[in-house]
Amino acid sequence: MHLQIFEICAIVIVLSALFGYLNAKFLKLPNTIGLMIVSICFTGFLFVSTIFTDFFFDTAQLFINQIDFQEVLLDVMLGFLLFAGAMHTNFDQLRVQRWPVLVFSTLGVLASTLLCGVLTYFGFRLLSIEPQFIHCLLFGALISPTDPIAVLGILKQAGVPKKLETKIVGESLFNDGVGVVVFLTIFHIASGSSVSENNTHAQFTPPVESYSVVSFQDSSQPTPPNEKSGENEHQDQTASSPDAAATPGVEHHETTLMEQINGVIKLFSWEVLGGIILGLTLGYLTFLLLRSIDDYEIEVLITLACVTGGYALATALHLSAPLAMVVAGLIVGNDTVRGTAMSQQTEMYVNRFWELLDILLNAILFVLIGLELLILSDSITLTFIYAAAMAIAIVLLSRFLSLLIPVRCFAKKLEFVPHTTTIMTWGGLRGGISIALALSLTAEMNRDLFLTVTYGVVIFSIIVQGLSVGKLAKSLIGIESDESAEIAH
Repeated sequence: MHLQIFEICAIVIVLSALFGYLNAKFLKLPNTIGLMIVSICFTGFLFVSTIFTDFFFDTAQLFINQIDFQEVLLDVMLGFLLFAGAMHTNFDQLRVQRWPVLVFSTLGVLASTLLCGVLTYFGFRLLSIEPQFIHCLLFGALISPTDPIAVLGILKQAGVPKKLETKIVGESLFNDGVGVVVFLTIFHIASGSSVSENNTHAQFTPPVESYSVVSFQDSSQPTPPNEKSGENEHQDQTASSPDAAATPGVEHHETTLMEQINGVIKLFSWEVLGGIILGLTLGYLTFLLLRSIDDYEIEVLITLACVTGGYALATALHLSAPLAMVVAGLIVGNDTVRGTAMSQQTEMYVNRFWELLDILLNAILFVLIGLELLILSDSITLTFIYAAAMAIAIVLLSRFLSLLIPVRCFAKKLEFVPHTTTIMTWGGLRGGISIALALSLTAEMNRDLFLTVTYGVVIFSIIVQGLSVGKLAKSLIGIESDESAEIAH
């Protein structure tokens, strides 16, 4: 069964509408959470149906296998969702909280990656699972950044105090750039070790390359000229072979290490800083165009062109497209820009358009996350389920510890609400981006294990944490503290 793109889109949209109706009619949960629960229940029904016939399950599995989840999310949906989310984020509150947001999205992600990797490495050994340490760090890198789509889709409906919501939302918007650079770096190191062992070139899958933009070869060392590629490969194999002299081997290792360090610095500078600069440029150009006319139809089209053209341009220039969209969205959504560049009618139509697009894409995304369970059906074991349960505790503990010092440093100066660390830990949701990155792992990197574990963490995060973070905030802070925090802000 091979379906055309339109047929696949039609089926997904019909399922999203049907699941959304069931949630609105019966469950009455927040849309993103309800859609995922209904989607998982639907997948469970397909599993149960195999008792009588394999037809429905096999058909659904063939269908979901034709959807490249990485490409759909990272290359198609992500730019629109990030721009829409950034547009509706309070720019003034984010500006006040800029320093903690910066620390949380950089040093916090790095600390959480390391903690998660170490705890996973030793914790999984209690279950007689022994992945390499570098692969545990890779899991830490893909699971540590909070997911902006999940956070934006759920947290704003949870009733969390605005100052605290701004920190979590702002962190989730900006930690993608750092998180993916860390993931790319560790992925390259892990792939490099497998290259020397198997004499094969470990390639990153195209969808994630386009998300991270710079390939691992580019991030570690300059690409040799085509006419000398064979000679360089021979030299690399000679230097890493057992028969090579000890001293040259050491020199080669030191050179490679320095190249890797330089590559990380260049990757971060080019992708992250370049993405921010491009986002500023796109946002300002969009502002100038919006200010020069008063035609809501064309102005909505201009904002759409900013996202589609900007994302494609960032990809072509090897910059961080997600960061570019976040910065552009913050500029276009800024109250000052809205007041000077848009009429009331234009502002209304722009807001409605991006709200509707955000709702549609979020519905499709969370339905796909639920259906992705079909891909895991052949790899789920009882041991992997235990590992997923352990990973949930590890991820929460790692995030809590990574936030302790930054929160204490900024708490008095910026008047943090009580229990900020606890609420930010529970409100740091994971989502589709982590699953997409886990799908890019190779078999040598324990793909089945970490994909199952990642899926378990994401499901727990969205359903359990997403449904309870508002109640947790109210129980810890209380109504009076909540109101006083808003007044203080």
